[in-house]
Amino acid sequence: MNRVAVLNVVGLTKGLIGEFTPRIKAFAEAGQLSSFKPAFPAVTCTAQSSYVTGLPVEDHGIVANGWYDREAAEVKFWKQSNHLVKGEKIWERLRRMNPEFTCAKLFWWYNMYSSADWTITPRPAYPANGRKVFDVYSQPMGMKEEIKSELGDFPFPSFWGPNAGVASSQWIADSAKWVEREKKPTLSLVYLPHLDYCLQKYGPDLGDERVSGELQAIDKLVGEMIDFYTERDVEVILLSEYGISAVDQPVHLNRIFREKGWITIKDELGLEMLDCGASKVFAVADHQVAHVYVNDASLMDEVREVLEKSSGVDEVRSDFSGYSAERAGDLIAVAKPNAWFTYYYWEDDNVAPDFARCVDIHRKVGYDPVELFLDPELKFPKLTIAKFLLKKKLGFRALLEVIPLDANLVKGSHGRDNVSVDEQPIFVTQGMSDQGEVAYPEEIADRIVQRVMSGSTTS
Repeated sequence: MNRVAVLNVVGLTKGLIGEFTPRIKAFAEAGQLSSFKPAFPAVTCTAQSSYVTGLPVEDHGIVANGWYDREAAEVKFWKQSNHLVKGEKIWERLRRMNPEFTCAKLFWWYNMYSSADWTITPRPAYPANGRKVFDVYSQPMGMKEEIKSELGDFPFPSFWGPNAGVASSQWIADSAKWVEREKKPTLSLVYLPHLDYCLQKYGPDLGDERVSGELQAIDKLVGEMIDFYTERDVEVILLSEYGISAVDQPVHLNRIFREKGWITIKDELGLEMLDCGASKVFAVADHQVAHVYVNDASLMDEVREVLEKSSGVDEVRSDFSGYSAERAGDLIAVAKPNAWFTYYYWEDDNVAPDFARCVDIHRKVGYDPVELFLDPELKFPKLTIAKFLLKKKLGFRALLEVIPLDANLVKGSHGRDNVSVDEQPIFVTQGMSDQGEVAYPEEIADRIVQRVMSGSTTS
């Protein structure tokens, strides 16, 4: 077996590789680069599930980063159990082929209760007093303490939110190095999310110094990882999940449905909450794709017509089947290239739910990229954050309300599968020139298996 490390550099595309990414460019030029049509929807959980199973979404069942659980009547985003992903995983397949095979899965999603040998993933603790304590989860359970004793705590605020940046990707990379030194896995799957943040905030504009600077930062980190693994005779593969499209049009489907009288709103302490179970129609937004659940089947044709006529909607699909049919919306709206879907359903910001102005990825009925921004109307945001942290340290409950409600701030999004070559995900290897280019995400699993199973056995 060859030992292989797959570096998942989120947001990396052929169009971004150039003067600001000299190490990545040199690696790609020395090997083979494939740009391929992304998974649909082109979002993290769906793409990664296709990569690790070699199955289409109909078979692995991960229809988005989150979906509506019809039985529980709840929207569930960013769940972590690996049992949600149907089908044989790549590490199970390789272990079946060679019992000596081992796998480290580092911060890839659905990483809890995985059958991989070593895993680590973000996982806060939630004490009974309402606090949220940043932490990670690992298998074996004690491994996280060993890693943290050497690297320090995982920098959770840099993983998501207004302070999202390269520090989280650096910690993940350092944890991957720790696992490599201590465990020597046959296959390492390493998630480096850094580019995702700046490209959603600022858009994929190479002329923007903020973007070029972040490209240089991830290039330096990837270069260090390539050197580290190469020195240890570990073959490196570069991979990404999707590209980022420039956007300037937020689309508020739930507000449109509310105008039609299809949304049910309940008053909770003077604030508005969307009651999905009681609503006739509602949308679960996920970047440029929205799953639309039609609880009143008699409205199906009218809902489709409303969607097709809505500004910013490019097409409406309804072709999910298999496992995905249980989770997907009855209709799936796809945004135009310059548009994306919000989860917003309130008409007056004064009655927006309390979590709307917080970084709160689990309570919102959709993905919210506005969480990457600090509210520009706050005069002293650092003081607001300092007061919150003090209250938290003293054991008091408090809300960190620093997120704006202005969806126009977002300049980049993803989710569409029909994008230009320069916005497609990539697969780069230096050892597969005879295999041809990758065309679909489901091919990634086979390509990784081929690389692991080729060559002589290594220690």
